[in-house]
Amino acid sequence: MILLLFVTINLWGQEVTIDEKKVFKTKFDDAIPVLNVATFHMGETPDAHSTDFDEHDKGNQLEVKKVAKVLAEFKPTIIVVEALPKNDSKRQADYLDYINNPNKQFQNPDEIVLLAYEVGRLSGAKRIHGIDFREEYNYSINVENGVDTTTINKYLALIDENNLGNLKEEMSFYELFKLNNHPQYLESLINFNADLLTYISSKGNSEGADEAAKFYHRNLVMFSNLNQIPVTKSDRIFILMGGGHTAFFMDFLRRSPKYTVDNIFDYLK
Repeated sequence: MILLLFVTINLWGQEVTIDEKKVFKTKFDDAIPVLNVATFHMGETPDAHSTDFDEHDKGNQLEVKKVAKVLAEFKPTIIVVEALPKNDSKRQADYLDYINNPNKQFQNPDEIVLLAYEVGRLSGAKRIHGIDFREEYNYSINVENGVDTTTINKYLALIDENNLGNLKEEMSFYELFKLNNHPQYLESLINFNADLLTYISSKGNSEGADEAAKFYHRNLVMFSNLNQIPVTKSDRIFILMGGGHTAFFMDFLRRSPKYTVDNIFDYLK
């Protein structure tokens, strides 16, 4: 026997009965599979936070390739990276050259050439696209006579309590990569990069929120750039970005009817 729960609500003057058990279809039948992957930046980065990693070290490069081999099991047809779309023509040529010459040496290797290129090569993906959008904002905004002077410090103390800094130093590259993609860690990056700023304000103002909105806007434009990439129902998209962007995209992709999201931990075991 199936027990159905019904709730009657008043909607614009009319009573409407809604089945609480009903699941609405939210995805297109031909929704595009996406593997949304977070990484730390392995080369030079303008980001406020970076991870100590020697991208020129051959041992480190081998560790990255091991992760690439695992992620390539997703079998993407399109590679998407955190880079400006205006450079796509040059990047596409560079990528295809790497496919033909996988031992190619790069003067300034980063996560794109070390990881994204290799995932694409192993999976046979022929296309690579950048979707980044640059927008400056003040990560460390401060105001005089702030209304809430305790929340951020309490949150930072909470993070310290988790001892992540020391744990990272003891982790292998593979373990660190898994941590970077953990849902709780991704959520913390939205806090660090945006939401915590909403606690910074003087009475009657929203100085921190105004800055945080710029980071929200940046990610929305990046998602718009993704949506401009031509796709077919047979495509599969691999996205590699810094964790803050990956975290925002998790929400965008989950709600989008156009995409379905693969669980990265089906690959990072």
